[in-house]
Amino acid sequence: MFKVIVPTLNAAKDWPMFARSLLGSVVPDQVLIIDSESTDDTVSLAARAGFQVCSTPRSEFNHGGTRQRTVEMFPDAEILVFLTQDAVLEGDGALASLLTPFTDRTVGAAYGRQLPRPGARAIEAHARSFNYSAHSEIRTLASRTRLGIRAAFLSNSLAAYRRSVLVEVGGFPTNVIFGEDTVTAARMLLAGYKVAYVAEARAYHSHPYSPAQEFRRYFDIGVLHSREGWLLKEFGRVGGEGKRFVISELRYLLRHEPWSVPSAFLRTLTKLLGYRLGLMESKMTIEIKRRLSMHPKFWKNSEHSRP
Repeated sequence: MFKVIVPTLNAAKDWPMFARSLLGSVVPDQVLIIDSESTDDTVSLAARAGFQVCSTPRSEFNHGGTRQRTVEMFPDAEILVFLTQDAVLEGDGALASLLTPFTDRTVGAAYGRQLPRPGARAIEAHARSFNYSAHSEIRTLASRTRLGIRAAFLSNSLAAYRRSVLVEVGGFPTNVIFGEDTVTAARMLLAGYKVAYVAEARAYHSHPYSPAQEFRRYFDIGVLHSREGWLLKEFGRVGGEGKRFVISELRYLLRHEPWSVPSAFLRTLTKLLGYRLGLMESKMTIEIKRRLSMHPKFWKNSEHSRP
C-alpha cells in the first residue's frame, strides 16, 4: 500500500498538467493534497479530482515538519511517495518505476530523474542533466567514498520512502530551512539502509532561477550545512563537486548556448557568495537572514531562528 502526498500553495496554474500526469499513474484516493491556505482554485480542483485534501496554516508550513505530519497520518502505509505541485510525471509508469527498488527490503528511499521543463534555457537544462543522470544506481554508505555529499542527495519533488525506515531514523527533520530530504537520506545511509536513484522514473521539473534567486537558494544551503554540520563531517565537503559542476556547465554552454557563458560565471560567483554567507549565518541578525534567504518565513519561528 502506498500513499502519494503533495504539498500545495496556489497550484492552479500548474494543475492541469500536474493532475493529468498523476491521474495516469494512481487512483484518486491514493493522493493527499496538503494545502497551505491557497487563495486560488487549488483546493476545489483537488477535490474535483477526487483527491483527499488537508489544510495547514501557511504560517506553520515547514518543508520537513509539514511532510512529517503526513507521515503520522498514515501509519498503515508501507510506502509514502512525495511530489511537488510543479513536477509533471512523464508517462503512466513513472511511479511504478519509482517503487520497483523497494522489492529489496534494505532500500529505505528512492528518487526519480528530473528533466528540464519544456522551453528551459541551457543553464537550466544543464543543471538537470548534471544532477540527474540517465543511469540508475543504488547507493550505500560506502558510496560516500566516491560521491561525497552527493551520496545523500535526494529530492522530494519525486521521491518515495519506506515508512518503517523513515520512522526508524526519526522521520523528516522539523527544524531545517530546507533539505529535509537529504538529511533523511543521510540518516538512512548511516543506519545501514540503501537509497535508490531510479532514472526510469521521470518527471519534468526545473526552475528558471535568476542570479538573485540562485544567491538566496545557496545561502539556504549554507545555512543547512552550518546547522547540520554532521552532513559534511560524515560525507565530505562540497568543493570538489562544485568545481566539477562549473567545468561541466562551461562545456555544455559552449556546445549549446555560448552567449550564456558570462551569465553562468555571474551565477557561479553569486552561488559561492550565498553559500559562504549561509555558513556564517550564526553571526547575522534575524532580519539580515530573512533578507538573504529564499525562505524568509522560516526565520519568523523563534525556535528555527536559533543556530
